Amino acid sequence: MNEVDKQRYIFLTFFCLFLRIQNPTFEKTNLMRTILFYLFLSLLFFSCVSKKESAQPNFIVFIADDAAWNDCGPYGNKVIKTPNINKLAAEGVVFDNAFLTTSSCSPSRCSILTGRYPHSTGAPELHMPLPAEQTLFAGELQKAGYYTALAGKYHIGAPRSEFDSIYGGAPSGCENWMRALQNRPKEKPFFLWLAARDPHRNYQPNTIPVPHIPANVIVPPFLPDADSTRKDLALYYDEISRLDSYLGEIMTELKKQGVDENTLVIYMTDNGRPFPRCKTRMYDSGIKTPFIVRWPDKIKKGRTDALVSSIDIAPTFCELAEADIPKTFQGVSFVPVLKDYSAKTRDYIVGEHNWHDYQSHERAVRNHKFLYIRNAFPEFNASPPADAVRSLTYQEMIKMYKAGELNENQLDCFVEPRVAEELYDVVNDPLQFRNLVENKDYKNDLNEMRAIMDKWVIESGDTISAPPTPDKFDRWTGEKL
Repeated sequence: MNEVDKQRYIFLTFFCLFLRIQNPTFEKTNLMRTILFYLFLSLLFFSCVSKKESAQPNFIVFIADDAAWNDCGPYGNKVIKTPNINKLAAEGVVFDNAFLTTSSCSPSRCSILTGRYPHSTGAPELHMPLPAEQTLFAGELQKAGYYTALAGKYHIGAPRSEFDSIYGGAPSGCENWMRALQNRPKEKPFFLWLAARDPHRNYQPNTIPVPHIPANVIVPPFLPDADSTRKDLALYYDEISRLDSYLGEIMTELKKQGVDENTLVIYMTDNGRPFPRCKTRMYDSGIKTPFIVRWPDKIKKGRTDALVSSIDIAPTFCELAEADIPKTFQGVSFVPVLKDYSAKTRDYIVGEHNWHDYQSHERAVRNHKFLYIRNAFPEFNASPPADAVRSLTYQEMIKMYKAGELNENQLDCFVEPRVAEELYDVVNDPLQFRNLVENKDYKNDLNEMRAIMDKWVIESGDTISAPPTPDKFDRWTGEKL
């Protein structure tokens, strides 16, 4: 109910009270009883309206394009300039164990919006359009009275009617975020999918007023600490900071519009950074996502280690909006976690890697203790995506590899053939460097993770495509074949 409607209701209530008092048969001794009666009706009415309004929060998903889970302040990177993401975390809840269903751009986005694993969406490989028959949670929100809009990177195929408005945007992808928020109909709750192109390659210098200094960046140990790597990472940092500035503008506008308190905001990414051993990989560097939720009306600030999958967003939003939850959704609502940060809604997450420039079929199971990976095509090396192959970082790595200058942890992309199975103790080996498949001390753990994988394959109807999509780029040069 808007302010005008409230004023009209109050006027009519007291007008009715006035008429009753003026009635000749009205006994003045009943005045207090009558006033109390009308006050009670008013309180009851506004209570019901308040409950209805609070049951339909607004939703915004800020989704970065190729950003690592730990490349922002709340997850430990104090070098990168993300003041608005930092503030979001300070005012909301930070999820330390949130994961994507794949580390590949369009399949990840299709998966999130449908609440389904990539192979179940009909668009499991890069650039595949999402089939028209697939259900988007945005459509379910529409049915519940929501206005829905997408601004920035689309990348799911043909325009969908589940979005009332679709805006583009380049080079950042964030240029039309504000239009999407300001142009919304004010009488409806809303869902905005605000999708950046930052920090996707290719990079350009001076994307922010004060660029990051290469000497200050944090180089992951699986990358060589070379000048080319540092320059590459500094430009990547710049684009995340550019995204952060747009995010800050939206948060300011929410307060200006007076809808800040009842808007649930999520910041996340679609896959890992576009560097070797990150994007398209099944390690945490590929499928782990930053996941920050802010909703002042309902949740307190804090941190949780609850496992969450990106396909859990769909049922969660539908539950909070009191919309129907389609049976097609394969995710699990994490509403219990928002109410109690020690709550648990799942025991494990599952990720997959299908064709992305190169032939592939990998599956991963991750829980709080272990990461298990199964590779159907171990004969191939784990080359990064074609744009990352062409990068300063990887071309320098190739030179260092041929000269024998890379250490053991930096050789991963060049191993050929690879092993068919991998098992990692994520507590004691957070970067997943030591494969424990052959370690007899972990035989029971390996068998347990294998069993989880086997069960998921059957339940989700996962298969290996025949024939598999072949390589369409050279694994060493990144050039199109």
